Amino acid sequence: MTEQTVSPGKFVSLTYSITDEEGRVLEQTDLPVGYIHGGRMELIGGMDQAIAGKRAGEKVELRVPPEQGFGERDPNLVFTDDLENVPPQFRQVGAEVTMQNERGEVKTFYVTRIENGRLTVDGNHPLAGKHLRVQITIHEVRDPTPEDLRQDGLAPSVH
Repeated sequence: MTEQTVSPGKFVSLTYSITDEEGRVLEQTDLPVGYIHGGRMELIGGMDQAIAGKRAGEKVELRVPPEQGFGERDPNLVFTDDLENVPPQFRQVGAEVTMQNERGEVKTFYVTRIENGRLTVDGNHPLAGKHLRVQITIHEVRDPTPEDLRQDGLAPSVH
């Protein structure tokens, strides 16, 4: 049996590490993440194209500019208010605040700073505006099982 390559419809498991330009680890997975290549799960920044045609055991490194990763930072998604106007449960850095605009769209913001009686929330992804380096290790490439297809939403569930 020949080794299978990453191509549409194949089950792929991989681990990855995302670092910034200074080499600081921003996100990492040590346990393999599995998905159906070309299915519903999207990989950031061209990872799909970078691993296409590769085999289990291969490693791939790519650079991802903000526009291909998590986008540029949008200063319109950063708000500062007096601490006294903010409910107590949100008065800590890292707190998650869900907000809804006048069109009914919901977005999650995070408290990023509390300083001089003022609180700042930011709706940008923490990696927005960053140039990233992604290192990928492919662990497995094979035909998907019925369970793999169900998890990816490509096959009906059997009850």
